[in-house]
Amino acid sequence: MSEDPPSSIEQILDAPDLAVALESDLFKQFLDQVPVAIAVSKLSPSECIVYANLQFERLIGQDSATIVGGPWDRLPGESAAPDDARAMGHVITEDRDYIGAFSLTHGEEAVTVDAWSNIIEDDDGQPAFRLVALVEALAPGASVLDALQERVQEKDMQLKELQHRVKNNLQMITALIRIEARGVADHTISEGFDRLAGRVEALGLLYRSLGDAAAHEVVDLGIYLAEIASAVMRAHAVEGIHLDLQLDTWPVALDVAMPAGLVVNELLTNALKHAFVGREGGTISLHCSQADCRVTVADDGVGLPQGAVWPTPGKLSSLIVRSLVQNAKASIDVQSTPDEGVRVTIQFNCEPIAAA
Repeated sequence: MSEDPPSSIEQILDAPDLAVALESDLFKQFLDQVPVAIAVSKLSPSECIVYANLQFERLIGQDSATIVGGPWDRLPGESAAPDDARAMGHVITEDRDYIGAFSLTHGEEAVTVDAWSNIIEDDDGQPAFRLVALVEALAPGASVLDALQERVQEKDMQLKELQHRVKNNLQMITALIRIEARGVADHTISEGFDRLAGRVEALGLLYRSLGDAAAHEVVDLGIYLAEIASAVMRAHAVEGIHLDLQLDTWPVALDVAMPAGLVVNELLTNALKHAFVGREGGTISLHCSQADCRVTVADDGVGLPQGAVWPTPGKLSSLIVRSLVQNAKASIDVQSTPDEGVRVTIQFNCEPIAAA
């Protein structure tokens, strides 16, 4: 269940310096397909915008040549709130997370966008970049989040609509990545795209689970992991490899389900690609026990290569595992025996993840 060698796309995604990633045409092409307006500024020595994707250019009404190299306060846009006269460019640098709804004018047409602004830190914990995201509001002059706050009675309906939109966007991104992967001649780059598509698809399945849960703010971990296993098998299944599923119904919080699903996606993908090299087949098991507060992924394959560990330090899978450990208060045990396989046990602390 070892990992692929670092491919070009994974090196880009794991790059400690975001500026390196933003200089890659491959990464820019990916961001240009994302249906969310994204722009990034470098904070030192003086803050200036270093990247804006195509959707950001469209919403702002300016091209990259005008946007890149300048400060945020040159951007158009004013607060859509009647009691707030601040310009969007100033609010971007003053506030964090969701910073409000803003009105933009394209000729005679007015567009309302919801805006987010967040700081990205470097490996030393120092602020290095600012990432800004804009999403066009459902109707001119009305913010999705403002509507949720003002009309509590419609919250469930609006959340379902938002989840549906996000799910559809994630499905589109997954399809674009897989199409791009099939057209790439370099095998390592193609596998990097394929692995990225699997991660995005896992998130799409999570949003579908949220929609199915209706008013309940929990996710059934057993059902969610079963859907991930089915998706991974469809994408990577090899003749002769069987999947053994034993999954309990287990309602958990969103911040538990998300990293758990991503970790299981990584483990199943690795097992299908590496555990049975040189063999005619074998069995991969995925067990989810609510009584034991435990998820186990195992195979009866060749085991990890001598000296190898999982997850590999510095790779994206390591960050995903760290998120699971921190958010879900979980511990991970990895056991590998040559020619007998790998067993990964995720042990949860039951109280913090029990559904309210």
